[in-house]
Amino acid sequence: MLFGQSVFQSVLTRLSEEEKREDAEAAPSTFRVAGLNAGFVAATVDAPSTVESAGTSAYFDFLADPEDLPPAAEPEEPAPMHDHLLRVSEEEVAAELAIMPADTAEVLADKRRRFAKDNHPDRVPAALRDSATSRMKMANLLIDRAIKDLYLRSS
Repeated sequence: MLFGQSVFQSVLTRLSEEEKREDAEAAPSTFRVAGLNAGFVAATVDAPSTVESAGTSAYFDFLADPEDLPPAAEPEEPAPMHDHLLRVSEEEVAAELAIMPADTAEVLADKRRRFAKDNHPDRVPAALRDSATSRMKMANLLIDRAIKDLYLRSS
């Protein structure tokens, strides 16, 4: 032990003092955040911000001229895809679900998911949301009844 410190502690102290002196002698001339590489440092005011300086000019060389592009196709009238949403009676929804007495709870849950995928009010146009809501309520009621009957039969 030298002067109340272990050899290891005295070496650490000496290295720390040398590092402080080196940092003071080599003060950086530009601002830089310690720990970040050059990719995170903002561009200086001196650097021009053009396409050529960014190294992306080759990308723009291969872009097609707007005159060379074919004209945009006119959108076609979409076919009415929501005709099924107009069938809201209990019989029509039950026919779509095709619930059988032999269906298990897993099969009924799968039928509920498939029905919701096509009929959920959040996935249809605003004009048909009331109809979709009625269909989903009806389907949930029918499936819940089938699950209840399934458990009543098994107990």
